[in-house]
Amino acid sequence: MSRTISLILYLVLAPFIGALLDGVDRKITARMQGRKGPSLFQPFYDLVKLFSKQMIAVNSVQLLLNCSYLVFLAIAGGMVFFGTDILMSLFILSTADMFLILAASSDSSPYSNIGASREMLQMMSYEPMTLLIAVGFYLATGSFRVDEIILQSSAAIWMMPGLFLGFILIMAIKLRKSPFDLSTSHHAHQEVVKGITTEMSGPTLAIMEIGEYYEKMLLLAIVGLFFIHDTAWSWIIGIVACLGVYFIEILIDNVCARVNWKKLIEICWLITLLCGGINILILMLI
Repeated sequence: MSRTISLILYLVLAPFIGALLDGVDRKITARMQGRKGPSLFQPFYDLVKLFSKQMIAVNSVQLLLNCSYLVFLAIAGGMVFFGTDILMSLFILSTADMFLILAASSDSSPYSNIGASREMLQMMSYEPMTLLIAVGFYLATGSFRVDEIILQSSAAIWMMPGLFLGFILIMAIKLRKSPFDLSTSHHAHQEVVKGITTEMSGPTLAIMEIGEYYEKMLLLAIVGLFFIHDTAWSWIIGIVACLGVYFIEILIDNVCARVNWKKLIEICWLITLLCGGINILILMLI
């Protein structure tokens, strides 16, 4: 019953909490840049405005692909909150990203197609680490299932410090934070500006942003898995860790300049080999 409640709460509340965290992101970013910044509820106002606009799509497929992106993200997160297989959840997360790439490349805009190509390059860079993280949880806890991982006698972070650092890197890429905001950006500071979302507007763009909020909550939930175990106070530590990692991502976004795609792949594969590979090797030996 508790797992069902967790699933329902995720499906219902994830977009609202994700939008609120987006508002916090904008507020902190503005303060770091010496500005007052928008209201914390600005993302909600943006969604209302987008849904109120006329439905305009460059083709009949884009809306379907964006809806598929949203649905697959909801399923991926739902699997984690329901306590099922984290490996399958991460595979579905990758499938959702493919739908977003297809949506961006379904029109003739050069900016949108460049964004789609860069999104694919980003996937190539972080997918190896994603797989290693799932394998790491299995080696550290003996299971891929989330409900069994959180019942361990100690937190997984003690066995997976390298993989945790790698996951922070992955989050920066998947949240499209500098220096890894190649495909699109929430701030107008790159040459392709909106990249994959260039040709998205109105409800189509709103659906994509809600999908991002589901993805954000899924990623933060995985951060929590590194810290949550069979004691009640570990949940508090997990929540604090999620907020701390999210702040780190905002800080990195505001102090780093964007790198090119070659440097992105070099950095990600280097971190994957050093942090992820060595951590997996140690887990296999012990």
